[in-house]
Amino acid sequence: MTTVARSPRAKLRPADRIFSGATVVAGSLILAALAAVAVFLIAQSIPALVADPADLKGSPSSFWAYVAPLAFGTVWAALLALIMALPVSLGIALFISHYAPRRVAQGLGYIIDLLAAVPSVVFGLWGIKVLAPAVTPLYTWLTENLGFIPFFAPPVSGTGRTILTVAIVLAVMIIPIITAICREVFLQTPVLHEEAALALGATRWEMIQMAVLPFGRPGIISAAMLGLGRALGETMVVAMVLSVSPGLITWVLTSSQNSSTIAGNIALNFPEAHGVDVNLLIATGLVLFVITLVINSIARIVINRRKAFSGAN
Repeated sequence: MTTVARSPRAKLRPADRIFSGATVVAGSLILAALAAVAVFLIAQSIPALVADPADLKGSPSSFWAYVAPLAFGTVWAALLALIMALPVSLGIALFISHYAPRRVAQGLGYIIDLLAAVPSVVFGLWGIKVLAPAVTPLYTWLTENLGFIPFFAPPVSGTGRTILTVAIVLAVMIIPIITAICREVFLQTPVLHEEAALALGATRWEMIQMAVLPFGRPGIISAAMLGLGRALGETMVVAMVLSVSPGLITWVLTSSQNSSTIAGNIALNFPEAHGVDVNLLIATGLVLFVITLVINSIARIVINRRKAFSGAN
């Protein structure tokens, strides 16, 4: 049997050329936008990096002394939110994809998608008006009974406007995002894998452990990183809920003295900033940009290690 190999120089149809060109342009625009943001941040950050620390707001000993507490607060709040949100999101996604009846699953799916569209200012209002007063007695109990643990060391906040409250609100905000992605990933698990596990006598949970979770692990990591990115860059919730102590690095979760975040600090100080202080805030934004890129790069490396696992093998 003779096969005719298609020449690589074969003439493409006009529709193919248009589609190919459009995809190249779209991909190039993403890289161009990313490069433009990076160039802008670097160019605007240079005056703050070379300025005399005495000219900077608060007169820190150096730029890094100013940004270090902000970077710590950003990563700390986002990490706490991810720790709380990821298990809940996985449970909801598994319930929707493998346990709930079809009609219930569809309804829950719509609700999750709607929650992802709620503006952050609404979550901020809920956090400061409802959640903070509600968790204040819990914080008092934690400090009185578990104060020997550094995370709950006294004194306790009397308003509930702590880093833990902010983390709870951020967790509620990122749960819909992580849940929606994990749900779609779990639904893509090959049916043959699930049926093979059940045929071998596995229970439904054992089947999920053997087939669903291993298959969906790259998707779970991607969803977690997307939620973490949302938490890292969140502004309104931090600005509205958190009681900030400038220049402070602390691990205490229930105190009224908290480290601020980069995004929250920019939102609170940018309207009144002028001169080199504007460049200082942009420089902190550059640090947040780098933190986000590093975290997403690490996630991409982890995912690439699992790329050999697919529904075909």
